[in-house]
Amino acid sequence: MISRRALPRAVLLPVLLASLATGCVAGEDATAAAPAAGELRIDYAYYNPLSLVIREQRWLEQGLKGTKVTWVLSAGSNKANENLRGDAIDLGSTAGAAALQARANGTPIKAVTVYTKPEWAALVVAKGSPITKVTQLKGKRIAATKGTDPYFFLLQSLKAAGLAGTDVEVVNLQHADGKTALERGDVDAWAGLDPLMAQSQIESGSTLVHREPSFNSYGFLNAREDFVKEHPDLVQAVANAYERAREWVGEHPDETVALLAREAKLTPEVAGVVLKERTEFGLSPVPGADQRAVLERILPTLVAENQVRSEEEARAALDSLFEPAFAQKASSS
Repeated sequence: MISRRALPRAVLLPVLLASLATGCVAGEDATAAAPAAGELRIDYAYYNPLSLVIREQRWLEQGLKGTKVTWVLSAGSNKANENLRGDAIDLGSTAGAAALQARANGTPIKAVTVYTKPEWAALVVAKGSPITKVTQLKGKRIAATKGTDPYFFLLQSLKAAGLAGTDVEVVNLQHADGKTALERGDVDAWAGLDPLMAQSQIESGSTLVHREPSFNSYGFLNAREDFVKEHPDLVQAVANAYERAREWVGEHPDETVALLAREAKLTPEVAGVVLKERTEFGLSPVPGADQRAVLERILPTLVAENQVRSEEEARAALDSLFEPAFAQKASSS
């Protein structure tokens, strides 16, 4: 899924190699239009491989002279949203459903680019478990990180099987702790997230008891709304860097696997499953109709399970979540 051929044509334009700050053409100084001195606080996450590439290559540090770039690790969409809400970061990586939930519940964020279309969530049982289908989860203990795509995947899966969230006991754990709880036998199932999910499969013999790619929402990079208004040049610089990273991944698939393996302390086999089998990079970065369609399908579940304050606020949030101009400019440069 990370072959160069799969990437959008606009992403592969050679001019993108020189466009970090505000769309400089080849041969121009990429720092010439850099914003005034300040600080850019941005997250990186193992579930967002483009962020790992940008951090490793130091494109932002090199292109934004006079701007301090601070990287903060996000352990999950919920943590990224907490940091955005608490003004600890300016841009953070979440799943689309988590971004919608956060905005519907009062966190003023805007989705400025789409980084991947992953199949990063599924329901997982431990090796030897007698559970083979979702209906058998009734009354069981399921580890999940509330406010993240695996949690919303769980809710959608239960609904599709004729169950409600109240029919199971959700044990709210961060993703890594959920994996550990499953493998220790402390829970009956886990709403898993890659790369931890692939690691549990390969190294511990865990089984993906339920997969449904359409229940996974896209990966969104979100910015605080006030930061978008006050520092559009910095937001554009980040969007440009993301498209440069998308091209880099297409040209360096093995190096990307090695990078994820090193950063997340995975074996190359596990990282390869995540990136080459379950992650699509070659898509438009512009948040729009495709992402909205997924969130429209998820929204009723969020309402029914009281994950948002009201349906009215959720629909208003969906109508106002996307800020496509930055990704449009980045992908056409």
